[in-house]
Amino acid sequence: MISVEEARARVLAKLHPLPAEIVPLSEAWYRVLAAPVVARLTQPPADVSAMDGYAVQAASAQEGAVLHVIGEAPAGHPFGGRVGPGEAVRLFTGSVLPAGADAVLMQEDASVQGGMIIVGESVSLARHVRPRGQDFSEGEAILHGGQRLTAFRIGLAAAANHPWLAVHRRPRVAILATGDEIALPGEPLPQGGIVSSNSHMLAAMVIAAGGLPTILPVARDTADATAEAARKALGADLLLTTGGASVGDHDLVQAGLARHGFELDFWKIAMRPGKPMIFGRIGALPVLGLPGNPVSAGVCAVLFLLPALRRLQGLPADPPATLRALAGTPLRANDHRADHLRATLSRDDAGRLVATSFPRQDSGMLSLLAQADCLIPRAPHAPAVEASAPVEIILMTEGE
Repeated sequence: MISVEEARARVLAKLHPLPAEIVPLSEAWYRVLAAPVVARLTQPPADVSAMDGYAVQAASAQEGAVLHVIGEAPAGHPFGGRVGPGEAVRLFTGSVLPAGADAVLMQEDASVQGGMIIVGESVSLARHVRPRGQDFSEGEAILHGGQRLTAFRIGLAAAANHPWLAVHRRPRVAILATGDEIALPGEPLPQGGIVSSNSHMLAAMVIAAGGLPTILPVARDTADATAEAARKALGADLLLTTGGASVGDHDLVQAGLARHGFELDFWKIAMRPGKPMIFGRIGALPVLGLPGNPVSAGVCAVLFLLPALRRLQGLPADPPATLRALAGTPLRANDHRADHLRATLSRDDAGRLVATSFPRQDSGMLSLLAQADCLIPRAPHAPAVEASAPVEIILMTEGE
């Protein structure tokens, strides 16, 4: 068996970012930039007012001074003249600062008397002025390739006059559940059978991580059935199988995939849950074979599928991020396999994170996985941990 770290490194080494495509801003959310975004204009395009008030020359806008209002300049309608000493132009937030003015007097600091204003508080040079190019300048790279497009980054690209963006194509993930005993939700159950939760759980994780899942029909426990189902996945970017990854007489995933030239990279990881995981390729198609046990499949997906999807989208494929928390209960010393305890999160009276593992860690209990906020990773041969001692946690966020 190989370690979790080696297995993840071997998976990621065989994956590469998908090609770029051009999409409109309306379809760009959560996509990953494939190229820098360079500003097509300068923002703001001129010195503008940050307040409602008056454009003035700071030297003549001292407390008690009387200024003559010579015009106004609403946003989008610049004043065509020039502001001289003792003069003012009425402005609004976003108005272009007229020639000759070097500061803005807030309207709250001005008393209006006919066509004149009295300065209530002295104005300093450049007060309440947003200078030209304060946000960004034409030709400046404002976003970089490999960045996830949040709502605010899309707003920035829009402000820089980009209606379209180059992003990495979304990973197409084919999901294949195997086994005579399973049926998809709503289908008739075979005698002694169970409902397959894996396909929909994994599809939801793929969507949440930015991919496009396709759930294939369940493949029965024959090599021929697995081979036929896998044939439908050959146009995908990743084939995700569940079940049939062990060595029983009816675990025929590898045999079925071999009909398409499957090349095994590794099988079996020194981890719990999720030991019988497969990784290999059918030509250029990567294949990640997860255990059929739903909890094992879910944990393996957090540890391997999510980093793989990040790599395919052009993001850094780092291991799942860890945080520090306090153990809510004592943890036993670990054996030779890396463990991943399902746990809930809370805060103590001091506001510190507390991770409390479930008393039962049975890998068949999907109800507990659904309640889990995090995993507590335990290294092989890790010593026992007392309650309130620090532990690392992996948040169940992206793809939860």
